[in-house]
Amino acid sequence: MHVKNILALGAVAVVTGVTLSGAAFARGGAPAAYGPSATVSSALASKLALARIASAKWATNLGQAKEDGYKMQITQMIPNMGFHFLNPAVKGFDVRKPAILVYLKRGGTWQLGALEWVFTKKPAKPPIEGATYGAFGAACHYSNGEFVPSTSQDQCAKTSPKASAPFTFWHPALVTLHIWLWYPNPAGLYSGTNPLATPYNGG
Repeated sequence: MHVKNILALGAVAVVTGVTLSGAAFARGGAPAAYGPSATVSSALASKLALARIASAKWATNLGQAKEDGYKMQITQMIPNMGFHFLNPAVKGFDVRKPAILVYLKRGGTWQLGALEWVFTKKPAKPPIEGATYGAFGAACHYSNGEFVPSTSQDQCAKTSPKASAPFTFWHPALVTLHIWLWYPNPAGLYSGTNPLATPYNGG
């Protein structure tokens, strides 16, 4: 199939998915911005389709994601969000190359939920239409995904407090951008958390 046709089908799928998900939750009091009244422009749909095509190989295959550079687990399960895996080689914003993959886990099964990008300050112009942002405070990170809030790398212990995992890196306060492309989110496409991820909090 021609690439243009693939992108067109992907764009339709993304638009339909966002709209239907919004419709399904609208009666339950979901934010209006996520309901069927919120139209998705063709430009945004095309970008989301590109992101979905690029990340499809990781949707249920964490092993492949690690092979492709997302080897660094930087969190344990953050409630209503997921486990975060970083590719340190990814810089800046490219909708086809997220810096972080956010996974949900049930037993031994991993499901990609969201794509994430981080910035040291809020972008002057949203890198993607309608983007809203979250935040991640300055922290010390360890090889098993533990992290400890810290305003300075000098304060980072050499091993994590719970499992004595080695220190890997520190970062300052960050601005975050999530796109829930692989798991429906009634709170919105760009919401930091997802109420439908609650059953995975024990994973």
